[in-house]
Amino acid sequence: MQPHLIFDPALSSEELRGFTRTVAEIEWLLLILVMLYQVVLAPDDEVTAALSMALLFFAAFVLSFHYANFYRQETHWKIALETWVMIAFITWVLAYTGGADSPLSDLYILVIIVSALTLGKIATLLEMGLIAVCYIWLGYPQKHEDVLSLPFGARLLAQISPMLLVAYITTMLSADIRRAYGHMKVLSETDELTGVLNMRAFAAVAERVFFQAERYARPFSVLMVDSDSLKTVNDNHGHETGNRLLKLTVECIRGQLRQTDLIARYGGDEFVVLLPETPCSGAVGVADRIRKSMESAPLSTRGKTVEATLSIGVACYPTHGADLEAILDKADQAMYASKAGGKNRTTMFSA
Repeated sequence: MQPHLIFDPALSSEELRGFTRTVAEIEWLLLILVMLYQVVLAPDDEVTAALSMALLFFAAFVLSFHYANFYRQETHWKIALETWVMIAFITWVLAYTGGADSPLSDLYILVIIVSALTLGKIATLLEMGLIAVCYIWLGYPQKHEDVLSLPFGARLLAQISPMLLVAYITTMLSADIRRAYGHMKVLSETDELTGVLNMRAFAAVAERVFFQAERYARPFSVLMVDSDSLKTVNDNHGHETGNRLLKLTVECIRGQLRQTDLIARYGGDEFVVLLPETPCSGAVGVADRIRKSMESAPLSTRGKTVEATLSIGVACYPTHGADLEAILDKADQAMYASKAGGKNRTTMFSA
């Protein structure tokens, strides 16, 4: 079975890192609860010694995973391994504190919460199956003939039903939280009108592209694209038509880009395009195709067709600058040169 079929693919590694602190706190809570039982309710020295050994090994495990960088990358498998170790620890504790009837049997709920928050429905269901097996082993180690009986099934269901309820509620809440988070993330990273990246999101991605280009000595290019017609359209046909023009401009730009290229709204009627692995000659060709696409794109309003054109400036790394900010500035200067030269043209930066 593929890992993405077991674990919830909606949770990225970045979001998993955000859950690390929560998982660690749940593990420490588990340690504290067992320690309190040991101090207050442990019946004899044998149980105390067994619990002390379990506490020592589990504390060492938590410290190595969360504080000693034993496992540097946060993945679904890493958290799954933590839940398996939690189940083993709890099962060991229950074996010395009354088995399935132990007052600590509800500690399995902590495992279910961790799994439901981070691993998704299928993985949580598998965890529940593993816990059910542990219950069978703890409650009926020498009564194998009763495992398939109706009283046994009813008793097992009564014991694990609270965990099933917790698993269901937690996975539903987790899914709702992730949907809300994803929606807020989209809103914070995109321009509301056109749906392209805003400059904050563009800067974060463009910075990574620049570091890659710098490290491997690879080129990239930046296009500054400005509408020649927005002010006239707004004045003569209204802002609603102007908004349609901006959306049409984005469609014309996107139609000439690859999946790896980036587009963001720079401000007003100006857009910035980042072309990774693209030298100046290739960038000029892309810019000309964008212009021609805009020229031939119909914008109709009140039975009339409105003509719209674009002025584009091009700058390239490393030809026109040694850092991203310099390339953006040179592309902007080239765009204004296109405006000054008569509009509806592409200009590559030249000192």
